[in-house]
Amino acid sequence: MHIEEWLETVPAVSVYLLVGLVIGLESLGIPLPGEIILVSASLLAASQDHIDPYILGASAIAGAVIGDSIGYLIGRRGGQPLLNWLGRKFPKHFSAEHVATAERYFHKWGMWAVFVGRFIALLRIFAGPLAGCLRMPYWKFLIANVLGGIVWAGGTTAVIYSVGKVAEDWLKRFSWLGLVAALLFGLGSMLVMKRRAKKAEAARRAESGAAEPEPVPAAD
Repeated sequence: MHIEEWLETVPAVSVYLLVGLVIGLESLGIPLPGEIILVSASLLAASQDHIDPYILGASAIAGAVIGDSIGYLIGRRGGQPLLNWLGRKFPKHFSAEHVATAERYFHKWGMWAVFVGRFIALLRIFAGPLAGCLRMPYWKFLIANVLGGIVWAGGTTAVIYSVGKVAEDWLKRFSWLGLVAALLFGLGSMLVMKRRAKKAEAARRAESGAAEPEPVPAAD
């Protein structure tokens, strides 16, 4: 079966549910490729008329807002022990260095960290649980959560769908290349953010080392 014919058989509701579920779980604090799924689904909607981009965007927004809210409540109840458990369960994502970096963003930006975190792979999985752990007032979190979800999920869907429609003829012939390009884009953004987080942590350690007083030599 040709790939285009196979894509036409994919039920639209399954795409909406998959996008909402993956983004919701990622927002809740589980490391999943939500951005990659959203970009791929938006490209798919551009080449398949039976997938409604408005419903797709709404599913992504709902998953982002609901997942972040659940993550906030879990973080509020779990506190620091939750972060410690996540660090043991997902050491690559919830390491002490990553948590420290995310905490600095929150202390510096406050509720803006929740909003901006939507666009940063590292902060996207931290925003909800960490905001709860740090006892951010829920009304502040909710405003930033809803606005961030709309701009990130809705905006990504609209931009990628529009680009896909412009290149619709190309996508119909080489749809698999479009999906591969979306995958590479998502992976690339994740790698860039990891490198930035490592550099920030190295700078923090250097500053901490420089701030430590030199030991006083013992008297003879």
